[in-house]
Amino acid sequence: MTLGPLLRLRVPALLTASALALSACVSPTAGPSGLYARPIGNAPVTANPTPYSAALYCMADYARRYGLPSPRMAVGRISDYTGTVSADGGRQITQGASLMAFSALAKAGAQMVERYDTSISEMELRYANNRLIGDEGGTPDNPNYRRILAGQVPGSDFYLIGGITEVNYNIRSAGFDAGVGETDTDTPGSGLVQGKIYVMNVAIDLRLVQTTTLEVVDVISYQKQIIGREISAGVFDFLNGNVFDISAGTGGMEPVQLAVRALVERATLEMMANLYGAPGPEVCLSAENDWLNTVGPTGGYYPAYDNTGTNNGQTRADPSRWHDRRDGDVRRSRY
Repeated sequence: MTLGPLLRLRVPALLTASALALSACVSPTAGPSGLYARPIGNAPVTANPTPYSAALYCMADYARRYGLPSPRMAVGRISDYTGTVSADGGRQITQGASLMAFSALAKAGAQMVERYDTSISEMELRYANNRLIGDEGGTPDNPNYRRILAGQVPGSDFYLIGGITEVNYNIRSAGFDAGVGETDTDTPGSGLVQGKIYVMNVAIDLRLVQTTTLEVVDVISYQKQIIGREISAGVFDFLNGNVFDISAGTGGMEPVQLAVRALVERATLEMMANLYGAPGPEVCLSAENDWLNTVGPTGGYYPAYDNTGTNNGQTRADPSRWHDRRDGDVRRSRY
């Protein structure tokens, strides 16, 4: 038997074996766990920092070291004003910039009050006003109605608002195509190499407003460029009557939404540095890196109990913490 017939038999056999291997991963009958297939992927939850996150919680450390009180901060709408829509109808730019600002302020150790979504508090206030909510300690015959006290809601000193104002998709792009082949049809083989690179940007405009006077006390406008690249190569060949088309490539694009988060964090950092009176990045040189700090790469919190020695902002960023396959304490307690 010649080489050609061997290849003709082996290629269909390989394709059939591959199809059977893939079908074995999915079953029309649920297994003992109640699942048709186990979801792939086991990456743990990790922190989502930007290059400015370390400076934000360094700013929080600076304020704590020198006893600098944080004004009460609120966040308003930081909307997408670019109007960009993707081909499938969804928005190209994140609609969650306000939520990113909350996280940035928390990393900076700011004291915050909620003004972005007060629907639950307003509903509870209405229920309490109608004596529909009772706190602990009451009985059906003598309910402990929740009281509404004048001045129980602290006010904000400043609030942060603004929007995403620019998305420019093709600031600069470049590429190349290189192909090689034989003019003689009896000589098999040809190849192609392609490469592309392009640059876009996104911009944000934020302002800090004093709540009591509505005076705009700080305005910041930033832009960030984003780069994408793609490289691919392929080989097309005839071998004893069989056609082979093999290609491979790699590509990547800097995350656009992460760029928006970086813009928000940089703007928040500059505004909080002004409110704290920090002269600049040199305040980080004397940072104590207190591991009992309640501010870390994931944000910040007010401890409900005196347990910051074991439950703090830094351990929240540990990718193995609480993971049933990475954290030994959780793994040993499962069964």
